[in-house]
Amino acid sequence: MPYKTQDMVVVTGTSSGIGRATAEQLAAEGFHVLAGVRRQEDADKIKQNNIEPVILDITASDTLRTLAERVEQDPLGRRLRAVVNNAGIAVNAPLEMVPLDEFRRQIEVSVIGQVAVIQALTPALLKSGGRVVNIGSVGGKISMPGFGIYSAAKYAMEAINDSFRREMSSFGLKVIMITPGGVSTSLSEKGVTTADRLSKLMTPDQHRRHDRLFDAVKAQAESWATSGIPPKKVAEVVSRAIHASNPRTRYTAGRDSALLTRLVRILPDKLLDRMLRSQMKLQ
Repeated sequence: MPYKTQDMVVVTGTSSGIGRATAEQLAAEGFHVLAGVRRQEDADKIKQNNIEPVILDITASDTLRTLAERVEQDPLGRRLRAVVNNAGIAVNAPLEMVPLDEFRRQIEVSVIGQVAVIQALTPALLKSGGRVVNIGSVGGKISMPGFGIYSAAKYAMEAINDSFRREMSSFGLKVIMITPGGVSTSLSEKGVTTADRLSKLMTPDQHRRHDRLFDAVKAQAESWATSGIPPKKVAEVVSRAIHASNPRTRYTAGRDSALLTRLVRILPDKLLDRMLRSQMKLQ
């Protein structure tokens, strides 16, 4: 179906970073954006022309039902052009000592929650011939030391994205993965805070093994927070994926993503291991 201004778009995780930049980008283009946030204070901050905040916890079925009802019962009869699956968290720490509850939380938010959003809004997307845009990560292509838990969720979403795309291709629903590299967002800063908190849970032996790795993880996250591409650059890629009449199945955002997604396909594992450890100064 052709693009129309004032079609609706749902964007999750819009309190900051990629989600907020995407909501603002699409609203400026004329879409009516249903912007998912968890707290009223964030809703108050993002509300503006063409942006309608909705209180949304993607792990809570009641808020997802409310969102689906809002989409289906739109008072102006607007169709749902796209869902941008962006909400997520980052748990970064050595695999040996990550509490399993933290692992479960990462998967619950960044995988199960994403699937829940897709399930809730698929009926509306099928009616409109819309599309699902999943915000992935270069971490879903390459797993760096200390980032295994986060990468596990992103690898899982790669599989879900591919499977769902192949399941729905006969029904006019397009499924697209956006793969950013390092992005300057609060997610990186929150990842540092989480790493600091988890480091306090280590045993003396684990400290001896992993203090250096913890420092490297925090340094890497801080580097992304300060030198990564701005969220607006990712939002522009999302916009292209939504506007394209025949979108690609995958888009990268940032030079590091474009490079690493190619390298991982051609380099032997052991060479890639050395490169990543050297980059993080673990050699």
